[in-house]
Amino acid sequence: MPTEDALRNRPPAGQREQVTSGTGAVLRALDKLNAKVNDVTLETGSHATTGRIDIELSDCRYPTGDPSGNAYAFLTVREAGVPEPVFRGWMVAASPALNPMDHPRYDVWVLRCTTS
Repeated sequence: MPTEDALRNRPPAGQREQVTSGTGAVLRALDKLNAKVNDVTLETGSHATTGRIDIELSDCRYPTGDPSGNAYAFLTVREAGVPEPVFRGWMVAASPALNPMDHPRYDVWVLRCTTS
């Protein structure tokens, strides 16, 4: 299995355009049990807990010159008390089904990168 650095430095699937790393990302988390939606803003390298999951943002990239364009975020998501991640990889804002997190209770997806 590739290391986290190798995964993070590999471009997201389908990415062929020039990209710039943002300072963070805005994510949306859904608790499917109670239909609670929570928007989470993370700086690169930080993490946040929502419900029973912890989300870590390693990188967020966007098309160079278009910060409002498609966002690619490298996330690691862990369930409380479980060391093995339930998701680790790139999520693409414009195509959330391309590499979705498969969890029975929670959904997480990328909305956009932040630049300041």
